[in-house]
Amino acid sequence: MREAFRRIYGADPEGIWAAPGRVNLIGEHTDYNDGFALPIAIPQHTLVAARRRRDGRLRLHSAQGDGPVIDLHADRLTPGVVTTWGAYPAGVVWALHEAGHRVGGADLHVDSTVPSGAGLSSSAALECAVAFAYNDLYELGLGPTVLALIAQRAENGFAGVPCGAMDQLASACCTDGAALHLDIRAGTHEQVPFAPQAQGLGLLAVDTRVKHDLGDGAYAALRTGCERAARLLGLAALRDLGPQDLPRVLELLPSRLVRLVRHVVTENARVTQAVSLLRAGQVAALGPILTAGHVSLRDDFRISCAESDLVVDTALAHGAHGARMTGGGFGGSVIVLAEEDRVEPIGVAVTEAFRAAGYQAPQLLPVAAAAGARRVG
Repeated sequence: MREAFRRIYGADPEGIWAAPGRVNLIGEHTDYNDGFALPIAIPQHTLVAARRRRDGRLRLHSAQGDGPVIDLHADRLTPGVVTTWGAYPAGVVWALHEAGHRVGGADLHVDSTVPSGAGLSSSAALECAVAFAYNDLYELGLGPTVLALIAQRAENGFAGVPCGAMDQLASACCTDGAALHLDIRAGTHEQVPFAPQAQGLGLLAVDTRVKHDLGDGAYAALRTGCERAARLLGLAALRDLGPQDLPRVLELLPSRLVRLVRHVVTENARVTQAVSLLRAGQVAALGPILTAGHVSLRDDFRISCAESDLVVDTALAHGAHGARMTGGGFGGSVIVLAEEDRVEPIGVAVTEAFRAAGYQAPQLLPVAAAAGARRVG
């Protein structure tokens, strides 16, 4: 990173910061409904080498792109001025300004091992790495939770993706060997021990290579539908419903909204059940909850795809405890929980199933609960 930074900018960076991608164990599309989620950070991460500039220029370069350095001015950032990957780091600087923090320009060089468009929160990893870098460079003194919300503001207000806060909170606040139990309404989180390897289990992320773009309107339509359902029911958010309320309220809504409500309510319940199991050390028992979550996303939210369904079906047929799509949907990745000695055979079986179906070969990524964003150099 330092050598690349010197080659691009002709000077040494002041430091290097890292932020991880995430896998959401359970709790999908619940964050923008004031609900619960249970993500982990993963070893795959984004690195940002950074140096302050005194002239207000914001220069951005990515090792993943062949394009030139993006050259902007930190004080003149407005939504829509950047439409490429640079919208995410530029959005962080914009969000800091919006929040009243006096920050200037910087040279940034980015490198990442988080697959883009794979449902593993590559955008949140980039935003959080930049937020942590700016926090240190400009001595802002902000904590991880505040920085995560700055990163979310960047994605919502600058990049145009109306996501909840779960991805950024996971990237900023997770700790090694733990899942992050998020209560979005309360604004609280708790570290819940999650070390499947200690029980002879493994967690595999399967990138289907079906790319998704959450800024294309489909994600926003789901959020809008959930918010409309809450208004029709006279609720602040769908978080206010429990499973016992479903028979009554589902009679009051159009069928499209019924499906959305049913997923959110049952998904919140699955998060609560999963946390109880992890606290009791019953990691393998998480499997059926994962699978039930996938069925709900497939049938009620209708955001799965043939490739994701094939991963789940193949993994279960080859002995997995459970599997489900993770992330915003419309492609991306599937997580598989299995005995450690079954992980590799399941990966082989999924790859063969993709070949037989004529799909592009998936990418197999063994993952574990890793640490959140931090300075690394």
